[in-house]
Amino acid sequence: MNRDYYLQMRRLEDRHWWFVARRNLICAALKRFCKTENPLTLDMGCGTGGTLDRLREFAQPVGLDLEPLALSLCRERGHENLVLASATALPFAEESFDAAIALDVLEHIPDDTLAARELARALKPGGVAVVTVPAYQALWSGHDVALMHQRRYRAEEVRRLLEGAGLQIEQLSYTVSLLLPAVWVVRKLQNALQKKDTVPHADARPTPEPLNGILRRLLDAEARLALRTSLPFGLTVFAVARKPD
Repeated sequence: MNRDYYLQMRRLEDRHWWFVARRNLICAALKRFCKTENPLTLDMGCGTGGTLDRLREFAQPVGLDLEPLALSLCRERGHENLVLASATALPFAEESFDAAIALDVLEHIPDDTLAARELARALKPGGVAVVTVPAYQALWSGHDVALMHQRRYRAEEVRRLLEGAGLQIEQLSYTVSLLLPAVWVVRKLQNALQKKDTVPHADARPTPEPLNGILRRLLDAEARLALRTSLPFGLTVFAVARKPD
């Protein structure tokens, strides 16, 4: 990702509804599906450390990122178990981790198949992977270009990707469903109005209260459903997969 976005993410991620609700979902998924106490957990593409903060409340997190600036910002939060490396060449032995997460990471990687295989390789038998990716190629916009995305996904594409890596799907759902119609309209308008010479930019920006809190609570309610059933549409694909014993 663009280095400026890492700085923007660091300013936003502790309070912004998108980041907070995603962390709530991921932590709830790990607690529900990973049965190991205090699991050694890889955060593949850890960014600026907001998720690592949450993970250390109940797990032993290890952060990995390809961007030195991201790891520097993680160190400012007090994290030490950090690795500078690529998701397609994890510097860990096979069967190292009880759990692994890849939150909006795979869409950045040209060879997402190799990254999924590496994620599976690093898991212990019975270990759990939790993955989120942006949904629907039809929603492609300047936001994706600014964040250096390679693609967006449908749920069945995520299923094939993870099962192809040797993992078994335990939960697969769309999330951020209630906002899909509004975002769809906004993205289509942005694409129609954007001039060819305009520099693409990411949509992430501060959301004022009380709207920020309302959106967070809405997504938390959706998350409780997504952990138990499959929502038919949404802005994000969310998956939990297990490495066979």
